[in-house]
Amino acid sequence: MRIKSVLKHSAQALAEGSLIALLVVGLMAGSVFAAKPAGAGQGKPGGGSGTGTISLALMDGAAEAHFAARVTFNVSTTATAYPYVHLMCSQNGSLVAEGRQGFFPTALGNEWFYLGPTPAWQSGAADCTANLEKYTSKGWSVLGSTTFHVYE
Repeated sequence: MRIKSVLKHSAQALAEGSLIALLVVGLMAGSVFAAKPAGAGQGKPGGGSGTGTISLALMDGAAEAHFAARVTFNVSTTATAYPYVHLMCSQNGSLVAEGRQGFFPTALGNEWFYLGPTPAWQSGAADCTANLEKYTSKGWSVLGSTTFHVYE
């Protein structure tokens, strides 16, 4: 009787472990597909088939970009239905903040960025570059770019 109980318990543990493994693989696969926008890889690889424009748009009544403020961007492109903004900010040549956000209706997250603080950027001015990008089969392709200064 004891052997039957041990075998039954072992079978149940194996089934439970298999279910957990299946869920983990499913979550990982879902994350991979979610990271690549629908339609990515279509069109010309690398340089892409079009260009775009990007410009800084201040938020919350700001007259200029300041540390810890929010900013967004006006973007326009015919190269993709899924444009992204890649923001990079540096102090004295060292990258202190970086983020990438989709600027299309079904993108996750908000279409704005905080200008600090980050672990590497606790205060002070910085210089930022925002690239308008699309994802291709060869990686990210820049469609347009803008630079701006962040004041203290």
